[in-house]
Amino acid sequence: QVQLVESGGGLVQAGGSLRLSCAASGRTFINYRVGWFRQAPGKEREFVGAINWTGGSTVYTDSVKGRFTISRGNAENLVYLQMNSLKPEDTAVYYCAAKRVYRSDYDYWGQGTQVTVSS
Repeated sequence: QVQLVESGGGLVQAGGSLRLSCAASGRTFINYRVGWFRQAPGKEREFVGAINWTGGSTVYTDSVKGRFTISRGNAENLVYLQMNSLKPEDTAVYYCAAKRVYRSDYDYWGQGTQVTVSS
């Protein structure tokens, strides 16, 4: 069983930065795709971006391109989401999720971490 734990959320002013971490217990992220999602109050959960841990290729939703960066940690069970130039509309609960690269759905989800951007 894989457990994911996010950390690093908090309150930041518009234009500021935060770095979220996603740590897996029970296995490494090798051959996994790790995604970041977010859900704002009253809105559906949306995809933010993802990384194939083996190889490091990334993909982002248009609204965060150029501002957010997903990267691998030095440890094989760690992924980061670096968020720069934050906007109030980035306020949401951020979740990391993981799946084997050949699967269509994410199998494992973290509990989420709150990010609040004040104007």
